[in-house]
Amino acid sequence: PRPPTTNGPKEAATPRQAMSKRPLSHLSDRFKYEPCKVVAEIGCNHMGSMDIAKELMKLAKECGSTYAKFQKRCPKELLTEEQYNKPHPVPANAYGATYGAHREFLEFTVEQHKELWEYGKEIGIEWATSTWDVTSAREMITIPCDFLKVPSACNNHFEMLKVLRDEYNGDVHVSTGMTTKQEIENVIKFFEETGVAKTRLVIYNCTSGYPVPFKDICMLEINRLYDLYGDRVKEIAFSGHHLGIAVDVAAYTLGCKWIERHFTKDRTWKGTDHAASLEPAGLGKLCRDLAATHQAFTYKESEILDIESEQRDKLKFRKGEKVNSVDE
Repeated sequence: PRPPTTNGPKEAATPRQAMSKRPLSHLSDRFKYEPCKVVAEIGCNHMGSMDIAKELMKLAKECGSTYAKFQKRCPKELLTEEQYNKPHPVPANAYGATYGAHREFLEFTVEQHKELWEYGKEIGIEWATSTWDVTSAREMITIPCDFLKVPSACNNHFEMLKVLRDEYNGDVHVSTGMTTKQEIENVIKFFEETGVAKTRLVIYNCTSGYPVPFKDICMLEINRLYDLYGDRVKEIAFSGHHLGIAVDVAAYTLGCKWIERHFTKDRTWKGTDHAASLEPAGLGKLCRDLAATHQAFTYKESEILDIESEQRDKLKFRKGEKVNSVDE
């Protein structure tokens, strides 16, 4: 169950009220921490190679990730003619003479994505992808995946959102980087129009930058999302483009059910996203730490735990009182 914000109905908190709350004040004692679902965002870090894509999926599985996620674009539909024919803004990262040619080089076909989905089933990790345009959305909904993702750049593309809402049965995950509060509200209301926001919509706190400095991660936005949308969407999640892994554990503590991180084998590889990605060592430690944190989120089953009994007998102050009883 999602964390209720109160025992009864209340008006949505204002941004100031939400931001003044201490962390976790939006989670009641009835909130249940479930194992965190980790999404390894491979994106286009495969550099156009199916062999590298499969290797990254296998590494993500070995690290403990739940999902390996890619990206799907139809560059000629997504880009204007001017954007398509311009050079890549960072020539060192370009895989083509123009930005359009660069994007085409990195695209997999529908058949290749289906092959990756099947490969994931073979090795024990689920496949997912982001879609950036209507054509890509219609192509990817033919693959029976658990969810499809809407990147921050396209969460105002309502023609594509309509395809995912009305023609697809899985969950729809939406990132909220470079998005105003009103634009987020517009997305929620769009899914509420057909009554599927509570059952199929997952909203990600996100800051769009590569990499994002810690001061711009704005983790307490998670509190605000819970205050405003905890009872209106299925789940709240976090997509990070920062360095390191400490912040992700904080996001989980604040109630995020999903953690998404960009993933690569080598951060020095050619491409925009590698520098803001985790390598296998980092992703493995993140999955380990999230699992350990989940295990730690319990109350004491007894006032003195078994592990404490020996220490209590040995160390507890004894003068003038009986220390072996907790009922005294």
